[in-house]
Amino acid sequence: MDIKEPIAEYPQPKGMSIDEYLAFEREATTKHEYYRGEVIAMSGASPRHNIIFGNLFGELSYKLKGKKCRPYGSDMRVHIPENTLFTYPDVSVFCGELKTFNREDDSVIGPVVLFEILSPSTKNYDRGEKFKLYRDIPSLKEYILIDTESIRVEAFRLNHSNHWELEEYKTLEEVLTVRSVDASLSLPDVYLDTKLIHS
Repeated sequence: MDIKEPIAEYPQPKGMSIDEYLAFEREATTKHEYYRGEVIAMSGASPRHNIIFGNLFGELSYKLKGKKCRPYGSDMRVHIPENTLFTYPDVSVFCGELKTFNREDDSVIGPVVLFEILSPSTKNYDRGEKFKLYRDIPSLKEYILIDTESIRVEAFRLNHSNHWELEEYKTLEEVLTVRSVDASLSLPDVYLDTKLIHS
């Protein structure tokens, strides 16, 4: 599997070990994904991406306050031991005590919900290859994609038959339900202060 879409240019040779990657990443000034020896630089985010992130993270933090589940932002590095991926989801939700991959406690495993805020350069990767890798996470119950170019949210949920189902939200009248953590988010709150909402 090749996961080049975030940014293909990277000067380091392939074949980096996980330990080498983690040591490199702790000193790096920008974030990089890791997959099977390949290190991929991550692109920066647009202003609208950051506005949506702030809205989403703020709403989730409020709705989950006092509960056993907590949201984390894009500085939280998530590791998937089942396929070697290290990545930085835009928002991840973990329940209970955080489980870490290493002694440094800087890579975590076992998210229940993952959110990616789509950009033109990464949306195909987020919908395709990245989702395939995310599906290897045993604890994952929901994967939610938020568009930055239109009012559109795609919520993939694991059903009782252990199959992923898609529900789409395309109007400001709809409410996104994050079922696995019992939180509801209105689309106007998610898209607040973006040019996609006209006052």
